[in-house]
Amino acid sequence: MRIPLRPRARVGLAAASALVVAAGLTACGAGSRTGAETAAQVDCPVEVDSPTTVNVLAYNSSAIDPYTNAMVRSCTEGDLTVAHEPIDFAGQTQRTTATLAGEEGTYDVLETYGYIIPQLAADESLVPLDDLVDTYGEEYGLDSLNEGMREAMSYDGSLYAIPMQAQMFLMAYRQDVFDDLGLEPPTTFEELRQVSQAIQDAGDFEYPLALPWLASGDITTAYDAALGSLGVDYVDPETMTPNFDTPEAAQALEEMQSLVPFMDPQVTTFDQPAVQQQMYNGDAAIAIMFSGRMSDLADEDNTQYAADFGFAPPPSVGEDGPQFSALSVDGWSIPANSAVDDDVLFQVIATSVSEDASEASLPAAYPARDGVADSSDSPIIEAASEAIDNAPPAEPFPWTAPISNETRPVIAEVVLGQTSVEDATARMQQIATDVLAQYS
Repeated sequence: MRIPLRPRARVGLAAASALVVAAGLTACGAGSRTGAETAAQVDCPVEVDSPTTVNVLAYNSSAIDPYTNAMVRSCTEGDLTVAHEPIDFAGQTQRTTATLAGEEGTYDVLETYGYIIPQLAADESLVPLDDLVDTYGEEYGLDSLNEGMREAMSYDGSLYAIPMQAQMFLMAYRQDVFDDLGLEPPTTFEELRQVSQAIQDAGDFEYPLALPWLASGDITTAYDAALGSLGVDYVDPETMTPNFDTPEAAQALEEMQSLVPFMDPQVTTFDQPAVQQQMYNGDAAIAIMFSGRMSDLADEDNTQYAADFGFAPPPSVGEDGPQFSALSVDGWSIPANSAVDDDVLFQVIATSVSEDASEASLPAAYPARDGVADSSDSPIIEAASEAIDNAPPAEPFPWTAPISNETRPVIAEVVLGQTSVEDATARMQQIATDVLAQYS
């Protein structure tokens, strides 16, 4: 398996810009159901000369917590304390901005993901890790971390985060409902509309489709997934020209609009935990969201429908091309303004991605360590293994996050019927042009 990546472009900031961390590729959101008692206890051979506290900033989700918990449980010993406070994704993004803004930050280890690595690296906010990998890589078995995931956490030839796991969109569906109606999991948006209509017409589900289209976050992830499924990036990196004036940019918005009749009218207030809740309650029969959310659906302690869910890769927007998906590689970074020794911090994060810790994360996570996911017989991991190779390539450029952030309200207006597709794409083209003016 190789993580699909778009070609990189070497760029420099034309002028200092505000740090944007609340990127359009919203990760897994908040709300873990993975208890600390399940954390792996692994060897953490880190030595410190005096009492040292390592403060970790990582949002809570069932896919991230196994790694955070392993780090805290395994490395808190003697004079070393690894501390982590529960927090949701929105809180993490706010605190990341705050901790990186000062001369000395509050946090010493940051959970990051591939979407924001280019911007943080270009701003010199993170420590490049190549020399530390050379020093400790053999001791911690880092050669077994997937090459594509390492590349996803790199920028301009340097590694800026140790990958722990990858997440991609998956589709969860009520297998019992599909069987009763003689339906198959949809592989295109056209089929998704057809099965949603059939379920809606059957009368048991007023709004059978659940998608996380939160207007302040997830909705840009959805738009980028639709655009990527049509084979188009936000920007042509060779000409530095935005692509929002293309037919595909308009089609992506129209395809999103076409799903609105099958979703709760309040869809732009729903993040991923809210979509989970719709599925828990039996209010929806189909959901598409990040794979890290799927194991919660299969837990009978969470919902009476746990045994009724099936899992599959998401559909493509058109008849062919990549799937409607977003690939997020999550990992650990060291902020450049931490006062703790980089060697200590690197060994702490390397401990959390050990083979035992990675195996303990299944099936909630899709581990970065090669071969671990293959050992799982979970239907979620099976669907994820199929989906990961068919996600649109990532856009590893520092302008991607600010363009996502600034176009987000426009996309929400289209979904809510407040502006036309034509006006929206024109505004988005201008927004992206203005953002690109900061780069050379």
